[in-house]
Amino acid sequence: MTEATVRALAAGSTVCAYAGLCLAVYWRERRRNQVLARAAAALAGDGAEETALVLYASQTGQAEAIAWQTAAWLRAAGTPVRVMSLNEADTKTLRGASSALFIASTYGEGDAPDGASVFAEQVMGSTADFSSLRYAVLALGDRQYASFCGFGRALDEWLHSAGATRTFERLEVDNTDPASLAVWRARCGGDAVAQAEDSSARTMPWRLAARERLNAGSAGAPVYHLAFVAPAGTAAQWESGDVAQITIASDPGRPRDYSISSIQTDGELQLLVRQEQHPDGTLGAASGLLTSTLAIGDTVALRLRPHRNFRLEGNAQRPLILIGNGTGLAGLRSHLRARAAARQHDNWLVFGERNVRHDFLYRAEIEAWNAAGVLRRLDMVFSRDQPDRLYVQHRLLQACEEVLSWIGRGAAVYVCGSLQGMASGVDAALRQIAGEALVRELTATGRYRRDVY
Repeated sequence: MTEATVRALAAGSTVCAYAGLCLAVYWRERRRNQVLARAAAALAGDGAEETALVLYASQTGQAEAIAWQTAAWLRAAGTPVRVMSLNEADTKTLRGASSALFIASTYGEGDAPDGASVFAEQVMGSTADFSSLRYAVLALGDRQYASFCGFGRALDEWLHSAGATRTFERLEVDNTDPASLAVWRARCGGDAVAQAEDSSARTMPWRLAARERLNAGSAGAPVYHLAFVAPAGTAAQWESGDVAQITIASDPGRPRDYSISSIQTDGELQLLVRQEQHPDGTLGAASGLLTSTLAIGDTVALRLRPHRNFRLEGNAQRPLILIGNGTGLAGLRSHLRARAAARQHDNWLVFGERNVRHDFLYRAEIEAWNAAGVLRRLDMVFSRDQPDRLYVQHRLLQACEEVLSWIGRGAAVYVCGSLQGMASGVDAALRQIAGEALVRELTATGRYRRDVY
């Protein structure tokens, strides 16, 4: 057999293996979509009975997950249910319903989350009469913020002032407190329903397989790449954009969310974590555990949580503008790894950190993507490498014509990273570039998505 023949056979086997992999992925996604379609049809009801609305205002996906659980309880009790984001609802939707349950998270200091920003501006900003509507509000919040459950409270008061009748008083939940959620479940009739939970959604002991500091010598706090593997025999599943929720023994009532930076085919769950240090020198409870205390081979209680507000979903075939800073690169990296695997190369990454010498996180991988064409455009913005501070929002303004061009040909915008400074600055820049109306449309149609903290 000649060397050329051997090479041809090897190439042929590689193509066949790749085709087999693609076919397996296709059939898996087809089965998954069929299951989701059947579930959606079941929750929609058959039109013979009055349908209850379950509406959610979500930023990280927690409110949406609770909304679907609530809908499942109601459906099991025989009530047809329609689940929708608040941004999908309008005055006509609420007037046409006799009962509605609202699950509302709060963004920042009392603001509406992205999943309800259009509703808050256009519907809550208008005069309405909902005297025929019975409703209840589950408000999600964090007592560390001054405006605890601020948006949920505002939504409740607005509905009540518009004539709607409370089925029961607003329930406020601090960091998805299990006891409070149990009260919500009981009030919604869920106690009579035994719910099966997908194994990949349960909290399980994931083993730390690797840890590496990525910014040695940085003026900022240490940033670590971590890799975890699921317990043997567990079929853990997630999509790019999803979140890993860590529960620590010293503070079990306050689980921490971390953007997943890998995709399922990587074979391990990867995180990008900045070590937090308090003024007294002690490390943050969760970041300290992950970046210092936990030894290789040790386990941590971890749960996979879908973050549908930040998944690709309907944007999978669109051009993507991916914007972030610091450890926000994690959520963007998972999308880029998914895009590279799918051979979707119409991607523009705009990422910011302090200094190119010490803070170019995942440099080899990003430069390889750029060289291979996975990135159509790359803008790395290092704020302290020039006399005047330069941030990602400034780069967007400098490239305003190209931003508009990308949006004009259908691009979706994903932002991941810090709420203060970066995310608010990027939002202001986009509104300056595209205008309020277009940003509102991008938000309402799911083409502007944020995973910010």
